[in-house]
Amino acid sequence: MILVLGGTTEGRKAVAELEEAGTPFYYSTKTGEQDMVLHHGIRVDGAMDETAMTLFCQRHAIQLLVDAAHPFAQVLHQTVALVAERLHLPAIRFERIFPPRDPSIHWLDGYADLQNNLPLGGQGFTLLATTGVQSIATLKPLEAEGVKVFYRILPRESSIRLAHQQGATDEQLCYYHEGEDERTILQELKPDAILLKESGETGGFTEKVEAAKVLGISVFAIKRPPTPAMFHRVNGEHGLRLMVEKLLPDFFPLHSGWTTGTCATAAAVAAATRLLKGETPGEVPVVLPNGETIMVPVQYGDGYASVVKQAGDDPDVTDGIEVRASVAPATRFDIKGGIGVGRFTLPGFDYPVGEPAINLSPRQMIVRNLQGFGTPFTVTLSVPQGEEIARKTFNPRLGITGGISIIGVSGIVKPFSEAAFIESIRKCMTVAMASGSPRIVVHSGAKSEAALRRMAPDLPPQAFVEYGNAIGETLKMVEELHHDKGWHGEVTLGIMLGKAVKLAEGHLDTHSKKVVMNKSFIISLLREASCPEDIIRKAESITLARELWQLIPAPHLEAFCHAVIQHCHRHCQPLMPHHPLTILLIDDEGHTHTTAH
Repeated sequence: MILVLGGTTEGRKAVAELEEAGTPFYYSTKTGEQDMVLHHGIRVDGAMDETAMTLFCQRHAIQLLVDAAHPFAQVLHQTVALVAERLHLPAIRFERIFPPRDPSIHWLDGYADLQNNLPLGGQGFTLLATTGVQSIATLKPLEAEGVKVFYRILPRESSIRLAHQQGATDEQLCYYHEGEDERTILQELKPDAILLKESGETGGFTEKVEAAKVLGISVFAIKRPPTPAMFHRVNGEHGLRLMVEKLLPDFFPLHSGWTTGTCATAAAVAAATRLLKGETPGEVPVVLPNGETIMVPVQYGDGYASVVKQAGDDPDVTDGIEVRASVAPATRFDIKGGIGVGRFTLPGFDYPVGEPAINLSPRQMIVRNLQGFGTPFTVTLSVPQGEEIARKTFNPRLGITGGISIIGVSGIVKPFSEAAFIESIRKCMTVAMASGSPRIVVHSGAKSEAALRRMAPDLPPQAFVEYGNAIGETLKMVEELHHDKGWHGEVTLGIMLGKAVKLAEGHLDTHSKKVVMNKSFIISLLREASCPEDIIRKAESITLARELWQLIPAPHLEAFCHAVIQHCHRHCQPLMPHHPLTILLIDDEGHTHTTAH
């Protein structure tokens, strides 16, 4: 059992990650005001001192503590550390990502430093404090020195009440509004300076600083306090999962791993470290595409560094392969493919024909992680077993020859058992029906969800359910559950073209491990849409279905979309005969295409 101390954005991320395990855990907040839907997590509200937290951990058999609280929650950090030491429990500190300290900011060790840094003792000076409602009492003495202070707080009844108790007037209070441009409040109040806490990227620190700079407003920032040294530290959801898997191996039924892109990046960082610093650390930091940092074990050979890929419990044929990197200083970054790294021989990927099969995201990861060394590099990647392993993948069918691809968008491989994933969809579908929404929107992931939310902005968040690849199972759930839940609404299915052409052929699970794009079927769809023969001939050489968006001319595109959707509808509607189904085909720009049924 895990106890998470949250109430923050990091708390939300921790919950989202731990929910994927399908295992119970506790989520604790001080006030209980954080709006959050839990499926496996158990909500605990109210502050805990050392005694209360110790008793809670003993009564509920807690084996791991996760401190995902605000960086300035010093008392809580210390309490977690003391309880962990007393009960001999491991503790994870889920940190925020902090940008480097900007020298143009006035950095303060604490509130006491502020008055000494204000010009002319503060007389006639206007300050906007964004340091939270708890800091009002600490800042009130500034008003006696002639400083006009505005306090920006959350528009919660409890926050407003506490602000009044500390002596703030309604005229001094201004409120955070989600999505508001930070410049709006600054332009309205025209303060001489803004006071911030070093709250990290998820605390909006960077946005506030940039807005103040644009308007010529001075910035004062209180440095974040140190947290106890005993914590295992992570600064993102992927690192959290990896650390939980390490400290509490049985919590997640399946363990995660790294992509080949992360392996290549770590190997390049290790090679550069040895070349420029003469050091050979056993693990190196890698900044993932989402900005968080994880540590990856590395090893060294003659002129290269390498990483042995760990795919966790994902059934990946590349598990255990060695990814090598050698580096040499250069005038610009250049990433090359050596032995065992394939090459693109067909168009449709994010790099041209003839280039090494190293996708854009891993290339960007490598460059981003090497920029801190202060010099560009030529990086050569190689995979000794790559050519042999590639024969067991879809690479030959995709026109990638000579080896494997270096891929990975997130940098992390997250395995899911099919049963666990279906069960998670079922829980989301239950919540969606319970929300009372007249329409449930099922989608394949973040990109399609964003497009569909724009189409239906009035629907509650719970009405959007991700199916991943399990389209058939998701639609069957609608029919199975609607009797028990008394839900009689409509369903919208949003789908990208790559999955749509598989679904149109009758494949209700579109996972690439089970089905690949069938060009012959796509040709039949093009003929059904009366596309010209020259377009059909060009389609015979496509590698990815999304190439069709550019290939099919506008006069024929609508007919093609109509054909795809009609075929999809024919396979899907019988799965839920009591609910009208609308299918929206989503293009790469997030535009939707539909047709009448």
